[in-house]
Amino acid sequence: MKVVLIGAGNVAHALGTVIDKAGHEIVQVVSRNLDHAQSLAGKFGTEAGSLTNSSFVPADIYIVALSDAALESVEKITALKNQFVVHTAGSVSKNVFKQLTSTYGVLYPYQSLSKAATDIPPIPFFVEGNTEATLQQITEFAATFALRVVPATETDRLHYHVAAVFASNFTNHLFAIAEAYCRSEKIDFNNLLPMINEVTLRANHNSPRDVQTGPAVREDIFTINRHLEALASLADIKYLYLKLSESILKLHQKH
Repeated sequence: MKVVLIGAGNVAHALGTVIDKAGHEIVQVVSRNLDHAQSLAGKFGTEAGSLTNSSFVPADIYIVALSDAALESVEKITALKNQFVVHTAGSVSKNVFKQLTSTYGVLYPYQSLSKAATDIPPIPFFVEGNTEATLQQITEFAATFALRVVPATETDRLHYHVAAVFASNFTNHLFAIAEAYCRSEKIDFNNLLPMINEVTLRANHNSPRDVQTGPAVREDIFTINRHLEALASLADIKYLYLKLSESILKLHQKH
């Protein structure tokens, strides 16, 4: 298929890479910042354009990889009028395109993507269309480059997005806290990496609830109190440790 990418950020870079590798033709990259569009377009040897253009290069599908806030005013991009358009957001309705075209939907990559990545692993895509025929078109397109294509309603996508924040964003934040704590106590964070990798591996083959370890799940109050004493001078981290321990205790409460 001939594809126009609207956006030149992390998602556009990563998605453009997998689409290009799948044999589709990226015929234009469009961005509000023409320099950014030209940079990404150069990667695919194609044209660059600005969101202010009155028309884009003819294509089979137009993929809008803009921020959620930008999608709220997407109807102002009149060059998309009467085109086959999808967006890539997890928490935005497909109906943001309703006033622009009669063929629209969602192509949501379920992964935290970065333009710096040199290789994009196979990932699932959640898809939605405004009609069954449109959904079928999006599904067939996504199947050419996706690990798994899953029809998902707007509510489903929102729930997946929330779950991803817990599983990815919050987890990475906890890694960052652990790293900062190691630095402050002059110990080496790298010694935690085998443990981090093991936890991730277990989650691939087990229910995370079933393989929970640590003092909270053991109801080891003595160790928890020792940890809280060690965190006495770090009020924010101490509070977080306490609330997470309480959450683990509640989830594993013995009946």
